[in-house]
Amino acid sequence: MSAKTPAGLIPTSEPDLFFEDNTVGRLKKEIWDASDKEIDAILAGYGVPSPVEWGKPGSYIQTTVRHQVEANRRMNDIVFIPVGCTELHGRHLPSASDTLYVSQICEGVRRYTARTGAPVNLALPPLMYGAHPYHHLGMPGTVVVRENVVRELMMDVMLGLWNDGFRKQIIINNHGQLWVLESAVQQFQKRYQLPGLFRVIDWHRAVREFFRTTDKGGNWDTNFVHADESETSLGLLLHPEMVDMPFAVDTEGKSYLPDGHFDKSVDPFGRPSRWSEGEGHFAIEIAATPEGVVGQATHGTADKAKRPVAAILRYLTLLNDQILEAFPAGAVPPVEEVTLRKADDMEPYLREPLSEGWKPVYGLPRIGQDTLV
Repeated sequence: MSAKTPAGLIPTSEPDLFFEDNTVGRLKKEIWDASDKEIDAILAGYGVPSPVEWGKPGSYIQTTVRHQVEANRRMNDIVFIPVGCTELHGRHLPSASDTLYVSQICEGVRRYTARTGAPVNLALPPLMYGAHPYHHLGMPGTVVVRENVVRELMMDVMLGLWNDGFRKQIIINNHGQLWVLESAVQQFQKRYQLPGLFRVIDWHRAVREFFRTTDKGGNWDTNFVHADESETSLGLLLHPEMVDMPFAVDTEGKSYLPDGHFDKSVDPFGRPSRWSEGEGHFAIEIAATPEGVVGQATHGTADKAKRPVAAILRYLTLLNDQILEAFPAGAVPPVEEVTLRKADDMEPYLREPLSEGWKPVYGLPRIGQDTLV
């Protein structure tokens, strides 16, 4: 290791890019260094690309016969919950783009883990619509659901899945609503205080290194924003039959302040504020970019999307494996270390659903905040 490399970090060919010397960092370094042929092999191992599986028997909990759901849960009780939205993505992409991307990524992980005999479980996307930032208001093709409605819906979904024995829940987001989903997780635990693992992942930010621009050693001409080079590339890789490139356009938003204050979608610059941490400093979409594209959609290609998709597939597989290593199917973190409840009180609620002595979580006495908070 170079004497100039900080301890605990792995250097790369780019002077400003390091990966941590842990399982996540080493995985990312492997993807960063992989040849194009190796990336293609990784994608093939996950069956990417494949048609979206929303209606495929055995793919999601809701499309799997019940006895098989129960058998799968006894081997792997983790559930991935992909969430997206309905949002204008230009005339060349469908308005379900965000939901399609994240669903097809999760489906790839399910196919891969199924070969081990313990497939990760998928819940059909509860947010086919979604919460939206203020600057999306008024855009045709974009359906804005109120934040409190989204939050309550997500908490109800989480509680129902927990009651069914899926007590390790990973919400995987592909839309500008992260702050709402974070709030849902926090409010869920304040309201119910249940042992389990609950996490939200903005998948594209989780592998932000693989959206680096060419001047930083990456493959991209522009930084990730919306319905642009990045999202068009994802569409061309994952569902090319739903992309119509002759209708792709290039646009640029209108900002009232000099550049440098607010970051882009995957936080590539480490600026003082994330893009979602303010409004009013730029024109809303319907005024500045009514096309529904913010960036250079015409630059999109399927090849550009391969490395970040390979990275998130491998990362989610690692996450699945490490959770099960720490807490095998049926096990949860210690009740009295992650809640204010007593282990003896929780015992009947933690049993396998419908087994002898099991009680549904809906009968559990509340502590802490009330249901209307």
